[in-house]
This record gives sequence, C-alpha cells and structure tokens, in this order.
Amino acid sequence: MLILLPPSEGKTSPVSGPTLDLASLLGAEALSDPRREVMSALARVSARNDASSLLGLGPRSAGDVALNLVLEQAACAPAHALFTGVLYDAAGMALLGADPATRRVLGGHVVIMSGLWGALRATDPVPDHRLSMATSLEGPGRLASFWRPWLTPVLEGLAGDGIVVDCRSGAYSPAWQPTPARTATLLRVSVVVERADGSRSAVSHHAKHTRGLLTGALVRALAAGTLSPDDDVEAVVRVAGGLEAVRGAELGLADRAGRRDLVLVLAGAAR
Repeated sequence: MLILLPPSEGKTSPVSGPTLDLASLLGAEALSDPRREVMSALARVSARNDASSLLGLGPRSAGDVALNLVLEQAACAPAHALFTGVLYDAAGMALLGADPATRRVLGGHVVIMSGLWGALRATDPVPDHRLSMATSLEGPGRLASFWRPWLTPVLEGLAGDGIVVDCRSGAYSPAWQPTPARTATLLRVSVVVERADGSRSAVSHHAKHTRGLLTGALVRALAAGTLSPDDDVEAVVRVAGGLEAVRGAELGLADRAGRRDLVLVLAGAAR
C-alpha cells in the first residue's frame, strides 16, 4: 500500500539539521540527476529580480525566494516535519513522526510529491524551498511533464500490484499515473459535502482536512497491524468510512487504467 500526498505551501523551516544528501532520497539512483537539473534551473530563476512573479509566489512567500539559492547549505528536516498546513495538521504528522512505529510506516508507505524533488519518502530530509509542480522552468519546462518519465519506474516499483491511495491535489496528479499495463489500483480520494436536500458539492478546505484524517488513520492502522499493506480496496474503504464527520465512503468502478474513485461524503452545508 502506498499513500500519495501533495506537499504544502506552508513549511516549518528547520533551524538545524543535516545538509542535503541527494543520495539519501527516494529513488536516488534514478532521480538524482533530474533533481540536480531542476535545482540548477530553480537557482537561475531565483537569482532574478522578478523571481517571485516567475515562480508564482504570493505576497506571503515572495520574500522566501532566497531559500532556493542555498539548498545545498541549508539545514534539512524530514519532509513530514517540513511541510505544514491543513492536510498535515489533520493527519497529526507531528505525532506520527515522533512515534517509532508510525514513523516506520511514514518511511515505507507515504510518498510526498514535489516540484523540486519529484517525489520523496515522508521521512526524507530536505531543506526549505519554494517551487510548485505547476511551475514551468527554463530547461526542464513544465515540471509535471518533466518528472513523469523519471517518476514512473520509481513509483510503479514502489506500488507493485498493491493499492495506491491518492490524496494529491490537481497540480501533482499528472506527474504520475499508473500505466494501464500495471496491476496497481489507484484510489483517487475526493471529498463532497451533502446538503439536506441531497445535493452535493466539492469544497477545497474540507477535502484537505479529510484527506489528512484519512492519511493519519491509515498510517496508524498500518502501524498497529489492523490494516495490512496487502489488504484490498474494501479495507481502505472501511477505514475511510470510520473517519470523524464522514457519513459515507463510496467506491467507484475501475477505469481502463485500474483507477477508482473513493468519494468521502460529509454531512452539512458547505462553507
């Protein structure tokens, strides 16, 4: 079982820790060279006066462009501790990373997509940085397209013929999708709010929070042994259906690529 997460714009910059070691990151043999290519392209852009505009950074992040110029000298923290935000808070990442049993699951079953690194284990140590997968850099081009051929063999090797619980946001999904010839089952997690009249709508904040709750529940269940990495999709549906505020978990039919939708239904009016 593999759990795919997006990164977060919000980060907690480490004040101490080891410096970057590309050889220690997920798929280093295949991904170190493309990572260096993206790092170099990012450094060139980040040295420009209009860097924040080119990188699509908002007012709160514009001043952080300089972080991209010291990637190899800056302190690193595990990805699960670096990234913050709604999904990561809802998952309880701080507690998951502090407990040895759940930390082992983070290292073995949780992968965080990244515009800069392609994909990371949740326990991989990386420095603070600013780069979205939706960005296009001179040289690599659109990052989702750049990373796709590099990530495909790495992530398909990790996924094998198991379940991939896809909690990614839209910009990160195109960077890897299982090929139709593979036997992995991708569960695309979506969240809808159902109103009293039966109508439904998707809402971003609820989706991030609920995907975080699902991530935390799956990690804890894997650590406790109540969920096996070899379990089928129905086991994931049962965990999802037991989440706080989830009134139902609906499983769609598989498409030709073996992908299925897991729709988590919340009660109440959207806000």
